[in-house]
Amino acid sequence: MKSFEALYTEYYDRVYCFLYRLCADGDLAEDMTQETFLQAYTAFHRFRGECELFTWLASIGKHVYFKYLKKNKLDLDSANLELVVNTYCDGCVDPEEHMRRKDVEKAVRAIIDGIPKKYRDVILLRIYAELSFSQIALVLKISENSAKVIYFRAKKMLVEVLKHEFEL
Repeated sequence: MKSFEALYTEYYDRVYCFLYRLCADGDLAEDMTQETFLQAYTAFHRFRGECELFTWLASIGKHVYFKYLKKNKLDLDSANLELVVNTYCDGCVDPEEHMRRKDVEKAVRAIIDGIPKKYRDVILLRIYAELSFSQIALVLKISENSAKVIYFRAKKMLVEVLKHEFEL
């Protein structure tokens, strides 16, 4: 029990931040963080140490988040995609640019919602959880090279659509 308390103390903030980045709601992120650790506690005996603990916890957190979306009949419109937009747009402050960013965010949401699950999972784990490709490979049970290829293909899809629609 002591060791799980130490794990909780050490990783709570990172798991919470990861989930907060997905949902942009502090209370919801708190609830999902608690659910993530509850599931981790009940499944801890199955953790084989093939990946870092945070990678394993982020995987559980991702599943908790998608379960929440499904249960509440929501989709990626509920996700905080500002990080994705920031990845592809420069920071800006004037009102016209703010509206342009909102349009880009809407387009990114539509693109991510429309791409196959394997691309979506890699994008979310790479951008939101800031996992390395080797960690993503372990979570998704694919090779590291596949994780890289999937990420760069998804990124290329995003960039192409954004360039076409918004002349970025």
